Amino acid sequence: AGAGRRRRPGLRGQCHAGGRSAMGRVLTLVLLPLALLAAPAQAEGGAPAAEQVRIEVLHLPETCSPKSKKGDLLNAHYDGFLASDGSKFYCSRMHNEGHPKWFVLGVGQVIKGLDIAMMNMCPGEKRKVTIPPSLAYGQQGYAQGKIPPNATLIFEIELYAVNKGPRSVEAFNQIDKDSDKKLSEHEISQYLKEEFARDGKKRHPSAHDEILADIFKKNDHDGDGFISAKEYNVYQHDEL
Repeated sequence: AGAGRRRRPGLRGQCHAGGRSAMGRVLTLVLLPLALLAAPAQAEGGAPAAEQVRIEVLHLPETCSPKSKKGDLLNAHYDGFLASDGSKFYCSRMHNEGHPKWFVLGVGQVIKGLDIAMMNMCPGEKRKVTIPPSLAYGQQGYAQGKIPPNATLIFEIELYAVNKGPRSVEAFNQIDKDSDKKLSEHEISQYLKEEFARDGKKRHPSAHDEILADIFKKNDHDGDGFISAKEYNVYQHDEL
């Protein structure tokens, strides 16, 4: 998908609550999905030219760095519209007290079209993107989100931050204290304790054990008691 010409109009989607959030720490494993929309992404697959994401750049900062890539942790606001009649079906400023959303790019936490549309995007950039049904909610639609079957979607996106993602090689090595290229229960337990101490939030005493168990349930696919680099899903652009 190609980017459109550079210009600077404001986004049309104006919601009542708003404002940028402070860049707080995010639990680095991000194993509870921070989905833009609470519905699964479509399966990957080649799409014909008519079924590609169309991208128009509304604003590009003078300094465009870093550019987003698969595995990065992004912070953004976005509005979603139905292309058929222009009606708005989602506004991120109406949720979470108006704070921008955090999510990991390229891992299916959002619909496939948004994973594509937000690649190579820099902090401060604004885009308008058009996503065909095959890269959105397809023939089934998404009733809970008021999206009908075979709907083409338009999103207006403002990106605030591009951070190293939780599944980067840096994050893996930070947890892998003994450098054996696999994460033990003890290593992840210690890491969780450190993260909890840093953010200072009050949690029920059982939270640590519940999160640890959930991490291994979702990531230790071979059941050997360790999470390998492959299971952790360190991305192809990184090397251990």
